[in-house]
Amino acid sequence: MLRARQAQEDAAKGGLVRARSAERDAQDLAKRASLDLVGAEAPTEGTARAIVAALVARQALAANLAAAEAKVVEAGEITALQQQLLADAAKKRRAVERLAERHAEARKAHEMATDQKAIDELAVTNGQRASARGASA
Repeated sequence: MLRARQAQEDAAKGGLVRARSAERDAQDLAKRASLDLVGAEAPTEGTARAIVAALVARQALAANLAAAEAKVVEAGEITALQQQLLADAAKKRRAVERLAERHAEARKAHEMATDQKAIDELAVTNGQRASARGASA
């Protein structure tokens, strides 16, 4: 059972690593989209068609930036969820570890009590034998 909980925790760690990587990728994409938008200056002169085309291109870059920022938010939420899953898996693993430790302690206490009972029984039996030898002598 402990191995299963450890495997669940390891899987959660892997999920968190992947989520953090996806979040970094989304942040990089948003940064590039922002730089693209900043680099695309609004036209100040030219034909009407050229100005309209440049404005449409800027709008497309702005939409791309908005989508990239939405991906950053979504990736952040997924990362937070994966962190919570990892914390839950670690809690469950620790609970099973504590249960196993308590079981081992109880088993050891039972073995010690059994050994002590056997020692006490031997001591009583030896005392009875000694008394019997003394009475028969």
